[in-house]
Amino acid sequence: MPAKLSLNEQKQLLTIAREAVNATALNQPLPKLDPLQYSDVLNQNGASFVTLTIASDLRGCIGTLEAYQPLIIDVQKRAVQAASQDPRFSPVRPDELAQIAIEVSRLSVPQPVDYKHPLDLLTLLKPGQDGVIISEGNRRATFLPQVWNELPDTKQFLSQLCRKMGCSPDFWEHKKIEVSRYHVEEFSE
Repeated sequence: MPAKLSLNEQKQLLTIAREAVNATALNQPLPKLDPLQYSDVLNQNGASFVTLTIASDLRGCIGTLEAYQPLIIDVQKRAVQAASQDPRFSPVRPDELAQIAIEVSRLSVPQPVDYKHPLDLLTLLKPGQDGVIISEGNRRATFLPQVWNELPDTKQFLSQLCRKMGCSPDFWEHKKIEVSRYHVEEFSE
């Protein structure tokens, strides 16, 4: 994981996300981001997820696993997508804005997990620490490390991740699939 963001940098990213969610819900143009107003770290390419909740219930979550654009741009784009393009939810309405809480997760570069037998994953993955990506062919799914709070059992975690990928829950037990892990720096309003 790169060096931790300062509290000011975290606050700036949360402000970017909040302004993007508000603009999206109100059908207004996004604020222009001036790179000179942000640190070098925030201008470096970064991967992020933006999670929206209302009263601790998920209201939208979109992210990317690969860093390919400046972190400030990535956070703004993910906030727009979480507010308007998460297929599980209708777009955020203006009357919901005051209730929405925003969490930003900054991702490290994913690293492949080297394992010989599927059951090895039960000891190789670290609950509460590892974000996990599984892939098979052109299908892929991920859970942020925060999902361990809801699915603390590694077998159940992997089974639900397989389901998210569109496979049977026990898919990971019968076939060696590609598994990568990453870490996040998460912060919220």
